[in-house]
Amino acid sequence: QVQLVESGGGLVQAGGSLRLSCAASGRTLSRYVMGWFRQAPGKEREFVARIGWSDGSTRYRDPVKGRFTISRDNAKNMVYLQLNNLKPEDTAVYYCAARDLRMSDYEYWGQGTQVTVSS
Repeated sequence: QVQLVESGGGLVQAGGSLRLSCAASGRTLSRYVMGWFRQAPGKEREFVARIGWSDGSTRYRDPVKGRFTISRDNAKNMVYLQLNNLKPEDTAVYYCAARDLRMSDYEYWGQGTQVTVSS
């Protein structure tokens, strides 16, 4: 089992920044991929970014490339998502997730943290 707890959401004006944090516990994460997803009201949950725990390789959803940065701190078992130049369309609940690197589906999820961007 992997437990994930997000924090860092809030209300920010367009053009502002936030840093989301995800505290992971419960299992050695060296064989895991950590991801961030988001779900806006009335929309399906969508992938935002992911990072390989061991090699640090990253991938991003196109609309957030150059604005969002995913990172991890292996020593602290933390994953971060830096959100810069936020836009109203970034408003959503952001979720941290984890999957075994051999699997395609994410099996562990946090409770989510709300990000609201005002225009």
